This record gives sequence, C-alpha cells and structure tokens, in this order.
Amino acid sequence: MKSIVWKSLGSALVAALVCGNVYAQASDAASGAEAPAASKSTQKAAAKAAHKSNRKLGYAVRKAITKAGGIDVSNITVRSKGGAISLQGTVPDQSQIDKAGEVAKGVAGVTSVDNKLTVQQQ
Repeated sequence: MKSIVWKSLGSALVAALVCGNVYAQASDAASGAEAPAASKSTQKAAAKAAHKSNRKLGYAVRKAITKAGGIDVSNITVRSKGGAISLQGTVPDQSQIDKAGEVAKGVAGVTSVDNKLTVQQQ
C-alpha cells in the first residue's frame, strides 16, 4: 500500500514540475511576441502619417497649379510619394505642360517632378 502512495505522490510531483516548466516557456514566448506587435503598430502609424503627408503635398501642388491660371486642370492627376510629384493627364497645349511642371517645382516640400502630361486637342 505504501508503494502505491509513494508512486502516486512521485507521479504528481513529476507532473507538477513538467507543467511548471511548460508554463514558464509559454510566458517567455508570449513576451517575445509582443515586441514585433509593437513594431507593427509603429510601422502602421508611420505609414499612415506618410500617406497623410503625401495627400497634403499632392493637394498643395494641385491648388498651386489651379491658382497659377492659364492651365486646364480638369484632366490633370497629381500624385505624391515622399516629396516626389507625378503629373499625369492631358492639357490642350505644350505651354501648359511646361507651366504646370514649373509651378509644381515651386511648391514647398517638392523634391522632384515627373511631368507625364501630354497634349490632346479638345
């Protein structure tokens, strides 16, 4: 009878030690997983801020081209990425292409202008 009690007690002790080690390893893994999650949220916030600044710069360029006058902006698309501006679309004559590019270069925050405007008679 005593041997059965000792065996049961020994088995319970071994099970407790094994479960304790498994629990310790699981909590270590969980704390390691939190670091990438934090960096993901930081990356997401940075991407959101970059998108917002790109939209703001693109809007400023379009507004400047509109205010400059003499340019038909109805078929012009302005895209911005990190200070680089891309102008796409059509205008009635070559002088408007040149003027739109110059106006875009003059906007604060613009680092480069890729002028892909084309002439299309209306």
